[in-house]
Amino acid sequence: MKIYKSQQEVERDVKDNVLTIDGDVKFECSISISASIKVIGDIDARDIDARDIDARDIDARDINAWNINAWNIDAWNINAWDINARDIDARDILYYAFCIVYNSIKCLSIKAKREVHSEPICLDGKLEIKKEVETIKIGDQKYNKQEVEEVLKNIKSIQ
Repeated sequence: MKIYKSQQEVERDVKDNVLTIDGDVKFECSISISASIKVIGDIDARDIDARDIDARDIDARDINAWNINAWNIDAWNINAWDINARDIDARDILYYAFCIVYNSIKCLSIKAKREVHSEPICLDGKLEIKKEVETIKIGDQKYNKQEVEEVLKNIKSIQ
């Protein structure tokens, strides 16, 4: 596990305006950076001493937090108390009471945890419920099954 004890330690790991976190990380200090954060894994606010996540872009497999305030969120699953963002592109979204975005929400499912809640709001765009995409794994990479089938069909037609 990587442990950051100061803002300077965090800044040293920012390369090309990106802080890449590969594996578990613990922040034993408050941080403020003007960089993108790329997480190879999950963001779990129970393990980060933070109540809010403020960022321009968050790219992670799972995000669990009290409040998320971001420009763009690209994640598999989002589990949060409140979400305030410009765009959300996720697999599943689970929120407590409010989910408000300026542009659009694209996801497979979106549900509120609380019985009394606000429906998701997209001020300038729309909520789009995506269909699950079938994938196939080749080596360590996952590919869209439909796209692979199209490429194989095109190869057969050339032969």
